[in-house]
Amino acid sequence: MGDVNDWPFDTETDLAPGAYLTRIGAIFATFDARTQDSGNVSYGVEAAGRRWFVKTAGDPADLTPFLPHNERVALLLNARRLARSVSDSALPALQGVTQSPWGPMLVYDWAPGELVGTPAARRDDSESAFQRFRRLPREQLTAAIDTILDVHLKLCATGWIACDFYDGSLMYDFAAHQTWLIDLDSYRKGAFINEMGRMFGSTRFMAPEEFERGALIDERTTVFTLGRAISVFLGDGDLDRAGFRGGEGQFAAMTMACRPDPADRLQSVAELARAWRG
Repeated sequence: MGDVNDWPFDTETDLAPGAYLTRIGAIFATFDARTQDSGNVSYGVEAAGRRWFVKTAGDPADLTPFLPHNERVALLLNARRLARSVSDSALPALQGVTQSPWGPMLVYDWAPGELVGTPAARRDDSESAFQRFRRLPREQLTAAIDTILDVHLKLCATGWIACDFYDGSLMYDFAAHQTWLIDLDSYRKGAFINEMGRMFGSTRFMAPEEFERGALIDERTTVFTLGRAISVFLGDGDLDRAGFRGGEGQFAAMTMACRPDPADRLQSVAELARAWRG
């Protein structure tokens, strides 16, 4: 938690999040059904002389989201667990939690930058954050991918498996060249069996086993997802050499990460990072 002198939040409130945050500061941004369909409602808040990002499970009375409110709360509690187990300069720090009638409000440091993920209808727009990110000089884009790999090295070292990681999990500060990883609420601790069939996520980043009920989801799944991220950001979203802007070793690392059979892939994020950098 931040210094007590700059911590304006209570541990508990009987007010709905919007009303509570307006009481302690000024809401300068709201992220709700107008910007995403998770059912979560989040806020940018200025209070005690600094900016914060506050994430909630949304209104329990709103029955329109796909996930019911109790499952959204469970994901927030999972995000708290992840934040307390892994620290990295590319992960906005979780500074505290305030209990509210909507469930926990997770209070993070505000991360300056733009969301890289862009709705499909605008993905080809040259002015979208997605296309501007892909147009970064090769060195800057390679540094961003290095950051993504470094965070996942830490996550995998503590047992976390990537779930629902895609370009919407990235923010980029184009002025400061800072990469942020956000919204990792769906990550799972330890390998598990796919009991859904098609799991949550963006098809562009998902491994074959994430579509197969009964398949094992483990670190090799994370390897595939990260390989796909490399192909989307540094290539044309496929595994062809022609559109790939990286070097031969980086291309080989990407293709070895994206082999359909998990047994044929690089077997860990550490192996992927070594191949990518070697």
